[in-house]
Amino acid sequence: MMRRYAVMFVCVVLVSLAVSLAAAAGDGGRVRVGLAWQPKAAAYDRVVLSIEAAGGEAVILPQLRPAGFDYDSTALCPKYTDEMGVLRQEYADIVKRETYHGTQADSLLASVQAVVFLGGGDISSTLLAQPQPWHGIAEDSPANATRDVSEYLTMSYCLDHDIPVLGLCRGMQMLGVVSGAPLIQDLGKYFDEMGKSYHFLHRMERDAEGKRYYTPHDVLVTDHSSLLYALTGTDTIRNVPSWHHQAVGDVTGTPLRVTAITHTDGIAIIEAIERTDKRFALGVQYHPEEAIKQHVKGQAGASSFMPIDEAVKYFVALIAASRASQEVRP
Repeated sequence: MMRRYAVMFVCVVLVSLAVSLAAAAGDGGRVRVGLAWQPKAAAYDRVVLSIEAAGGEAVILPQLRPAGFDYDSTALCPKYTDEMGVLRQEYADIVKRETYHGTQADSLLASVQAVVFLGGGDISSTLLAQPQPWHGIAEDSPANATRDVSEYLTMSYCLDHDIPVLGLCRGMQMLGVVSGAPLIQDLGKYFDEMGKSYHFLHRMERDAEGKRYYTPHDVLVTDHSSLLYALTGTDTIRNVPSWHHQAVGDVTGTPLRVTAITHTDGIAIIEAIERTDKRFALGVQYHPEEAIKQHVKGQAGASSFMPIDEAVKYFVALIAASRASQEVRP
């Protein structure tokens, strides 16, 4: 009974947030926020919930495909990937060179004013500006190369057309990759190479049944002139839900800036990046949408994570940036 009342209270809070945002925006209608295509339909649910909580309308975007690439239904044909599912270098080079040109990106993204890039598996290391061999950890196999290609094209289009974007975990990494940043392919191996202890700060160690769960940790905001500080208003973001084993490694020589970090055994790991040349291009290495879902559904772990009113601010800020644009498309 108590949990039912708690869930009802959270729903009332979400409705109030959405109404307040709509009132502040006037009669312009709800912003249509695209969700970058990926093959697992269930993965959209918590982001849809988050966008609606912020007063927006969630739209699942179609898949983008490079001109001349062959597909079997929605999947790239086998010749494009190696035995581990990594996009082969010759095709990754085409994707990086041609990006969305020759695709239907203009028409497929015409109906949205912002895009969220979701979390998920590893990005093919061949898509990095300086390609790397796959990390070789079988239990952390690379993401679906089909998804990698579609997201690379979608992110490239959004950045070139200054469409506001929010990258969540893998989505932040894709923002980094498209912007020319390298990735740390496995934090555990990285810390071992540095002679440091990883402590499983960024994702929980497997339990006796081999399962992992989100783990909470704090994030330090390092730039008071950043989008991140403007939307959070704090130097320390408490108890973000975290689940990742890769990270953006460096932003030197790119149009990115680092706006948040964590320290583990004296090593700084990047937790947020922004494009300095765009109105709103923010990536966070954690999952505010998971906190929103857990609070709304009254899940047992909700109290371990950031409050719902803090988590929803990321989506409110994305929508506000879209409304503020002088180039909002119909």
